[in-house]
Amino acid sequence: MTEGEQHFLNELEQEIGRHPDKEEIIAEYRLHVFDLLQEQATDEAKVYDELVHRLGSPKEIAALWKQESAVTPKKTQQLFVFCNIAIFTFGVLLTIGYNAFDWYWLESLWAGLTNATSIIILIYGFFWALLGYEIGREFGPRGHKLLKKTFLFSVIPNLILMYLIVFKLIPLQWFQPLLSTPFIIVCILCTVVLYPISWLGYRWGRKASI
Repeated sequence: MTEGEQHFLNELEQEIGRHPDKEEIIAEYRLHVFDLLQEQATDEAKVYDELVHRLGSPKEIAALWKQESAVTPKKTQQLFVFCNIAIFTFGVLLTIGYNAFDWYWLESLWAGLTNATSIIILIYGFFWALLGYEIGREFGPRGHKLLKKTFLFSVIPNLILMYLIVFKLIPLQWFQPLLSTPFIIVCILCTVVLYPISWLGYRWGRKASI
């Protein structure tokens, strides 16, 4: 390790102070420093300046981590769980309203949604990618456990609904013409890939936090 690398990391360690994830942060930046210097040959005398240029000064980096540590993981988890429950509740109310009331605007909305299932699936996939991205960006390495917990809590309503539909515990005719065997299979497959989508978003968010 060059003197510039060591100086940068030592200064970063000092600026971070008693941050609860100090060891993980230093380990991650040690890896980033190594990767950056492997990408481009740099004069040893200019290593420190190059790292500051590419990553920011240790003081700036520490300030960002201290700011992010003020964001409560529990609040982030609650926000995304609430958003997913809100989406789920909207779908339930829309289904009940469509079958219980003879309202033209509800019929039009239902028809529009049933004709745009691919778009709905893409938007929902984007929601889960955004969940992972925000957790990765806000919490970095310590966000992985939070991602798993948030995913598990958020996906419970989806699993309950799928269980009720697959075992015909709710009238299938309520969902016509949206619900069909191919669509059910697509929903099951999409549910399976939701966590990988969230995880990729998390990895992207982690890189964006650097």
